[in-house]
Amino acid sequence: MPLASWFQSRPAILVWSVLVPPVGLILLLTRPSAGIARKLVGSLAIVALGIFYLVVFFGMRLVPDGSGLPKIVTFESPEAQAEALERSRAERPEGGAVPSPAAAEIGVATAEAGNIDPAPTGEPNLVSEAAASGGVYWTDFRGPGRAGHYDEMAIRTAWPPGGLTPLWRQPVGGGYASFVIAEGRAYTIEQRRNQEVVAAYDTKTGRELWTQSWGAEFRERMGGDGPRATPTWHQGRLYALGATGELRALDASTGKILWAKNILTENRARNLTWGMAASPLIVDDKVIMLPGGGGASIVAYDKQTGDVIWKALSDQQAYTSPMLVTLAGERQILVVSAERIMGVTVEDGTVLWDLPWVTQYGINAAQPIIVDDDHFFISAGYGHGAALIEVNRTSDGMTARPVWQNVNMKNKFTSSVLHEGYVYGLDEAILACIDVGTGKRMWKGGRYGYGQVILASGHLIVLTERGDLVLVKATPERHEEVARFSAIQGKTWNHPAMADGILLVRNLREMAAFKLN
Repeated sequence: MPLASWFQSRPAILVWSVLVPPVGLILLLTRPSAGIARKLVGSLAIVALGIFYLVVFFGMRLVPDGSGLPKIVTFESPEAQAEALERSRAERPEGGAVPSPAAAEIGVATAEAGNIDPAPTGEPNLVSEAAASGGVYWTDFRGPGRAGHYDEMAIRTAWPPGGLTPLWRQPVGGGYASFVIAEGRAYTIEQRRNQEVVAAYDTKTGRELWTQSWGAEFRERMGGDGPRATPTWHQGRLYALGATGELRALDASTGKILWAKNILTENRARNLTWGMAASPLIVDDKVIMLPGGGGASIVAYDKQTGDVIWKALSDQQAYTSPMLVTLAGERQILVVSAERIMGVTVEDGTVLWDLPWVTQYGINAAQPIIVDDDHFFISAGYGHGAALIEVNRTSDGMTARPVWQNVNMKNKFTSSVLHEGYVYGLDEAILACIDVGTGKRMWKGGRYGYGQVILASGHLIVLTERGDLVLVKATPERHEEVARFSAIQGKTWNHPAMADGILLVRNLREMAAFKLN
């Protein structure tokens, strides 16, 4: 048999399909004697075998994006990610990333430090401390007031054509938490193998200063693995919540555990489908927490000791973080549960007012936005839409009503920002602007996926679902993109954070810092 004929024989196609599926597929499709039906069935079998090889031998994963469809392809397994992180920390005795040349612009000097154990033990891993520098500004989820505004200083809005050069970039553990930043340190919570790890980093260099860990592992196939809730910094303490309800109060300088609770088991509450996601809220002497459902759904702990001060209600909770606000002249805690919005008293959690807010699957994840003394904006995805809510004081107490409600802004698990009377946010996966007073849509444009948005110097900084950083003018006139570049790789649902002119971004696998002043 001639060599060319042998290559297109059934035995040869079978051998090549097993050894190198793409070659076998080409030979099958070019075989003259094979009918259409045989080619179709054979092609499906070869493609399936090729996908099997990619998954088993090359670690290919199809990752769902915010729509729930598997659109993102990655070749990095959780084991490979863990090994990359451990190598990164071990390569520098002081821990952390190697700064880029841009770090020299702000006079960064790397300090000598001790060794870091790449496998957390549950005790703080300490390095000799560089002098703390930097302000106390971005200490809460989404910054001051949880509003997503950066007003500390003006930012640079003329970005170079190739994008900003990172101060540093390095691997990070899994999870969807953001950073809080205080005194030159950035804090986040990560999944590293079978442990949840709170980590402190030097903001300017990425150097890992300490870690504190405990055994906990949250796995969720559709959304992704790891902790969700951003820690909170307050007066030298860090309050961190894991996805399975483990709450730790830590010394922010050393990582030492001051007290610990599990807010689910202690309150006989069930975990939510996508894990605990609400960041701790510090109010006076209290840490306000939102356990899942079936037990106490709002709990105030003593911030110094962890003792329970009060418990209230039994709503199934959602994924929105509580907020300290003043509405209709009343200082209160604004809470969005799976089925309603409510204001409760700081003193004991008594409901002041409530309003139904029911979404598909009980998913409320977007942060409300305070508009003025009596109004706030709220939005949700899954076709639900947005509303402007007015809170009033009456002779019988307090009431709330929608001023307007429509589907012009659907924040699925992103949050919008308010600027000069207009709300800017991701309507599902497309950036949009609406008039906060009327709900009228001003424009819609720019497909950024299910990313996140913050406001700075009259501009929107959009971190897209694919890890791009985009600068957009915050104007109701039109969608005007100023700059765009790739910042980090992989599915990115984490909120950006910013302090001292440095923007921090992260996702499930990578973190980076960019100087914006």
